[in-house]
Amino acid sequence: MDPVVEAIRQEFAAQADPELRERGQRFFKEEVRCYGMKTATAVAIAKKYWKEVKSREKQEIFALCEELYSSGMMEEAFVVSRWAPRLADRYEPGDITVFRHWIENYITNWATCDGLCNHAVGDFIVRYPEGIEELKRWTQSENRWMRRAAAVSLIVPAKRGEFLDEVLAIADLLLTDRDDLVQKGYGWLLKEASRKHTDEIFSYVMAKKREMPRTALRYAIELMPKELKAEVMKKDW
Repeated sequence: MDPVVEAIRQEFAAQADPELRERGQRFFKEEVRCYGMKTATAVAIAKKYWKEVKSREKQEIFALCEELYSSGMMEEAFVVSRWAPRLADRYEPGDITVFRHWIENYITNWATCDGLCNHAVGDFIVRYPEGIEELKRWTQSENRWMRRAAAVSLIVPAKRGEFLDEVLAIADLLLTDRDDLVQKGYGWLLKEASRKHTDEIFSYVMAKKREMPRTALRYAIELMPKELKAEVMKKDW
């Protein structure tokens, strides 16, 4: 075990709170493994040890991330979510395979999925837009977290008004997905895209509302004016 990983685990163990661990489970349908601590505490520890590892080679930091993921502990996954985006200026096109490997093998709940994808994978896509084709492939995975990742990786750029065509393409591919966490993922993506493209997202949702699960639909229109929401929610067929 790398000494930095060992030190992080010791700090997490020292901060563990059984009451917070039990309380945290309520946010998840699946069982999660965690030490039990406030997110701010985990973030502070991640930030502290980033100072020790940031001068290492990228591949070595990726290896540390893998070691942290391998424990299955939520807070250790949060460290990865904080460290990986800090490598964005060192990303290379092939790094998408690292992210795919992590999602396929270590992501087991919506929090660790979103933590990695919103920033690390999203930053990768901004730098290498051709990576959208990889996200499209993820929509066809049997792994629910890969499918959710395909959507939530575009959340931050979509919020800025970027990748509208790609957002709609991902939504199309996930449109009738039966998993509620995937539905919430692409519904969230449409919602963020609606901040800058209300008319386009409204038109898309109106055209797809007969097929779109209600869960995704409600997420997608959350930021729209009341009159547009009412129009979407009419069952006019």
